[in-house]
Amino acid sequence: MSPLELRASLSLASIFALRMLGLFLILPVFAVHARHMPGGESSALVGLAIGIYGLTQGLLQIPFGVASDRLGRKPVIIAGLLLFGAGSFLAAGADSLAGVIVGRALQGAGAISAAVTAMIADATRDENRTKAMAMVGGSIGLTFALSLVVSPVLYAHIGLSGLFALTGLLCIAAIGVVCWVVPAVPLPVREPGHQTPWRAVLLNPELLRLNGGIFTLHVVQMAMFVVVPVLLVEQAGMALPEHWKIYLPVVLGSFVIMVPLLLAGEKRGHLKTLFLFSIALLIAVQALFAWLPAHLSVVTLLLLAFFVGFNILEASLPSLVSKVAPASAKGAALGVYNTTQALGLFVGGALGGWVASRWGALAVFETCAVLLLLWLVLAWPMRVPVKKQPAEAG
Repeated sequence: MSPLELRASLSLASIFALRMLGLFLILPVFAVHARHMPGGESSALVGLAIGIYGLTQGLLQIPFGVASDRLGRKPVIIAGLLLFGAGSFLAAGADSLAGVIVGRALQGAGAISAAVTAMIADATRDENRTKAMAMVGGSIGLTFALSLVVSPVLYAHIGLSGLFALTGLLCIAAIGVVCWVVPAVPLPVREPGHQTPWRAVLLNPELLRLNGGIFTLHVVQMAMFVVVPVLLVEQAGMALPEHWKIYLPVVLGSFVIMVPLLLAGEKRGHLKTLFLFSIALLIAVQALFAWLPAHLSVVTLLLLAFFVGFNILEASLPSLVSKVAPASAKGAALGVYNTTQALGLFVGGALGGWVASRWGALAVFETCAVLLLLWLVLAWPMRVPVKKQPAEAG
C-alpha cells in the first residue's frame, strides 16, 4: 500500500472503531447496572436499550451513504459523529432506562459506516482494497475485545454515566481525526445518467450469504452479552468490577490463536474451510453455554472459543464483500452490508432481552445456536473468489 492508502485506511478504520466503541463499551456492564435504574426490572427493555443503537443505524445507513456521494464524505462523517456525540452525552445524563434508550437511539443516528467504507474505497486501488476493508473488520473485532477488558475497570471508577461521557469525548477526538488526519480524497467521477445496479447488489447470491452472515453474527453477539455478565455475577460468583480478569486473558489468547489461523487460511486457499469451521465453533460454544454449569473455568474456556471464531468471521466478512461485489457497485454493496450489520445489533439486543425475560438465560444460548446452525447451512455452498495469478512471461 502507498503511504496515502495506508494513512487513509488506518485513520478511517480508527474512526470506525471509535464509533463502535460507543456500542460495545456498555455491553459487559449494562445488563447488571440497568437493574438498579427505573424501568430496569424489564429484561426486554434492557435488551431494547442495548439494541436500539443498531435499529437507527440500520434505518439511516443507506441515506447517509447516498448523502456522502452527493455532499462529500467528510461533511457527512462529521455530521454523523456530531449526532453520535450528542446521543452519548444525552445517555450520560439520563436517570432512567427510558432516557438511556433515547440517547442510544440518537447515538445510532450517526450512521457513518457506509460513508467511511466508501471513502476507503475511494482512497485505495483495487489491489489494495481488500487489505483496507480487512483493517476495518479487524478494528471492529479489536474494539469489541478492548471494550470487554476495559469496561468493567472503567465502570468501577466512573460508572455508567462516565462511560457514556467518555464515549462522547472520544467522538470529539474522532472529529479531529477526520479534519486533520484523514487525507482529502476526491469523489469518484460519475458518468452522466449512471445508476447504481441495485439488482446486482441485492440479489447476488454470494452477497446475500455474506449479509445474512454479518446479521446473524451480530444478533448472536448482542443477545449473548445480554446474559453473560449476569451469569458471571449470579452463577460464577464474580463481582462486576472483576470481570476484566476473565476478559483480558480471553481476548489476548483469542488473538494469539486467531491471527495465525486467518493468515494460513488466506495463504493456502482454505479460507472457506476456516470460515465454516468458525461458524461451527460458535454453534458449539452456544450449545455448551446452554448445557454446562456456569463455573468460572467453563465460562472462561467458552468465551475464549467464542472470540476466536468471532474475530475470524468479523475480519473475513467485509473483505469477502469487497471481493464479491461488482466493481461498479462496491459502495452500494458495503452500504447494504453495514445496514444488515446494524440491524443485527438491534435484533440481537431486543431478542436476547425478550427471550431471557420469558424463558431465562439458557434459552438465549439455545436460540443463538439455532440461528448459527441456519447460517452454517446458508454459508455451506459459498464461493470464495480466487486471487488471479499473473501470467508467466514467455
